[in-house]
Amino acid sequence: MNLSALLEQQFHLPSIPKVVALLLSELERPEVDLHKVNRLISTDPALTTRLLQLANSSFFQQSGKISTVSEALALLDLSHVQSMAQLAAAAASPKAVPGIQLPQFWEYSLNVAKLSRSLATLVRLNPQAAFTTGLIHGVGELAMHLAMPDVCAMLDQEIPALGLKRAFVERSVLGYCYSSVGAGYARMWQFPKPMVDAIEHQYAPFENNVYEPLAGVIHLAAWRARAKEARLTEKGLAVTYPDAVGVALGLNIDMVLQQDPFDWAAHT
Repeated sequence: MNLSALLEQQFHLPSIPKVVALLLSELERPEVDLHKVNRLISTDPALTTRLLQLANSSFFQQSGKISTVSEALALLDLSHVQSMAQLAAAAASPKAVPGIQLPQFWEYSLNVAKLSRSLATLVRLNPQAAFTTGLIHGVGELAMHLAMPDVCAMLDQEIPALGLKRAFVERSVLGYCYSSVGAGYARMWQFPKPMVDAIEHQYAPFENNVYEPLAGVIHLAAWRARAKEARLTEKGLAVTYPDAVGVALGLNIDMVLQQDPFDWAAHT
């Protein structure tokens, strides 16, 4: 399936059942805690994606302007959020994406979001926009597994969906990778251009005269989270560190790893 055909496919991103349940419970309280609502949605890539879709829709006349959960919640009525959560609850399933272990994917995505926020602070980018972009950066992978389960199953046998070289293999076989897919949908959903560009160029942030600092941040954060999944040793980290991206952002490996919330010592 070529990229244009894939982007014509409709799909439902699965949410984390526990998060959806807690969100609905909070929204039914007489006095809703918006900070708690924000925290809950910000742990779930699907809920965050749906919220941004709604906030950037033409109905609210803010297309291309809303890049964080807090901005979206400031714009939307709680009734909109409740309807979104109810739809997510109806579609929730831990086995909704063939070939993807969703609990692992959700944890990985949240790790990338947290790392993106830390790295964005170092290079003076908007940390909350970086968090959101990091959280949803891998949505294209879910879309590919939903639209092309057989093709993705073949790729999964060669390298895991969260493998360090996954994007390279996808581009070699298909001519595009999850970053192109995610950016294609984000563009259709009228997400802010910096977010779309960061998702699109996360695979190779500074190739072909492209300079998108947020893409570089997402690239480094995803490298670290995927390295965790691969249980790389200290040597493995040094060998795979994307030095060219780090240089462009003024970040060496030591600076990057200092932001690391993971216990690398357990894997060395």
